[in-house]
Amino acid sequence: MTRVAAELEVGQAGRVARVVGVDEIGRRILEMGITPGAEIRRIGTAPLGDPLEFEIRGYRLSLRKHEAQQIEIEST
Repeated sequence: MTRVAAELEVGQAGRVARVVGVDEIGRRILEMGITPGAEIRRIGTAPLGDPLEFEIRGYRLSLRKHEAQQIEIEST
């Protein structure tokens, strides 16, 4: 089943299937190390619901919801 990273609940993880979009945001996401095959875990949410905090490749990363919606994941 394919979902987007923004749909993960805190504590859930998945494997990156692909980054959707060829715009500047999509390129920036790839440059940050969010590449197909990498495991991504949601570890938190800001008090007002945006941004979202993720862990990938051993580091923590905050992404806006609209950015996290461009990351398609597969359940692990």
